[in-house]
Amino acid sequence: MSPKQTPMSSVDRAWLRMDTPQNPMMICGVWALERPVSMSRLRQTLEERFLCFNRFRQRVIDTGDRAYWQDDPLFDLDNHLHRIALPGKADKAELQKLVSDMNSTSLDFRQPLWQMHYIDNYGEGGALLIRIHHCIADGISLVRVMLSLTDKTPEPRLGKVTRKRRSKPRQRSAVQNFLNRAVDSAQTATNQARLFIQSVREEPNYPLKLASTASGVAFDLLKLGLAPVEPKTGLKEPLSGRKQVAWADPLDLAEVKACAKALGGTINDALLCTVTGALQRHFAAHKETIPECGIRVAVPFNLRPLDQPIETLGNKFGLVLVTLPVEVMDPLLCFRQVQENMNRLKRSYQAQVTYSLLDIFGRGPDVIERRALDLLSNKASAVLTNVPGPKEPLYLAGSKLTQPMFWVPQSGTIGIGMSILSYAGTVQFGITVDKAIHADPDAVMDYFRESFQALSHAALAGRPEAVQRQAS
Repeated sequence: MSPKQTPMSSVDRAWLRMDTPQNPMMICGVWALERPVSMSRLRQTLEERFLCFNRFRQRVIDTGDRAYWQDDPLFDLDNHLHRIALPGKADKAELQKLVSDMNSTSLDFRQPLWQMHYIDNYGEGGALLIRIHHCIADGISLVRVMLSLTDKTPEPRLGKVTRKRRSKPRQRSAVQNFLNRAVDSAQTATNQARLFIQSVREEPNYPLKLASTASGVAFDLLKLGLAPVEPKTGLKEPLSGRKQVAWADPLDLAEVKACAKALGGTINDALLCTVTGALQRHFAAHKETIPECGIRVAVPFNLRPLDQPIETLGNKFGLVLVTLPVEVMDPLLCFRQVQENMNRLKRSYQAQVTYSLLDIFGRGPDVIERRALDLLSNKASAVLTNVPGPKEPLYLAGSKLTQPMFWVPQSGTIGIGMSILSYAGTVQFGITVDKAIHADPDAVMDYFRESFQALSHAALAGRPEAVQRQAS
């Protein structure tokens, strides 16, 4: 193996192999900018803050049995950063069409798996379209990487992030590799035994807790496998591979907080309830029968320590299946049900279970991963992410970032992705829908705002106490 090749982790390889013509495994983002930016300054920003991460200079080498990261000998920023323009008096609809087209187009696997397009002629400023393959990193890591390109003021701080030069690793013989693995395993076993004995001394019932955790993991694994497939609705159709993208005008984060506080819940509870109400309105507009058991969405659950250095990329998250009670029409009762579902999931090990499954799938044959992926994707109608962003407005290459948005990829037979991102006192909501699914993304954006207004009005009208008594 070339010294410049680095083995890809099994979890990252699992996401690499999920890429299909129907569902390219790209995380796609759009940043609307208040005014045009200088391309030379944007290039300098990328060179100093983005390309300091080696992954963005490396391409994927897939041998079938294993996958590796390898430095691209022909790497050129011009292959990844492009400048284009929207036609005429371009508005939000024109930008959404462009993003939809790019979100339907796979990345070039002969090069490092990312692309950026700076878009002129959008409003009074411009926009930056970002596409990065999921095998490079998860959404939390990539949001942090992209935010590292920005400043809190229009003035730059270039040069603060420096590229780390790593010395070439010395090639070791097979005997040396075996001995190192044996020593590492022995040290790990010794450390684990020492920690176990220490835990027993400090807490005599620790073995019982350990056994309880193991049984909880086993139970969640069994429950995940036995979960019924999603009910047949218009949200589950054979996919075409063409995406339609839309985003809503932002909500006021202070209003969302006030709504959640009045209901005695979290911001996340309020937003999930809002999504549920938007889907209720979609079913009503299409005169479609609402499933009596609700529908499920796959929600990424971060397993990475928040204080982990930003240099650490890769995927470190699990998926949990969240039931959205679309059959509960009263917004306050719907909120209570969402809150109960989320509290139950917080006590489960489902995220750890799905992460471990991805690790196993990434080590095994491709055909096994495909079948397992189809099995799991049949248990959800959409993917939904909720990522906290910066509290203050940011600047990219001197231009104020007015509205950021991103979309997560969908896997298997799932054709809908919904994204929530907080930014500078606002909540952004976006959706990507496969063209074969009969759902108007712009209409769903309107439903999202209507749903929040209905929930907020009910919450602030003094009804929560009555609903709480009724629920108890």
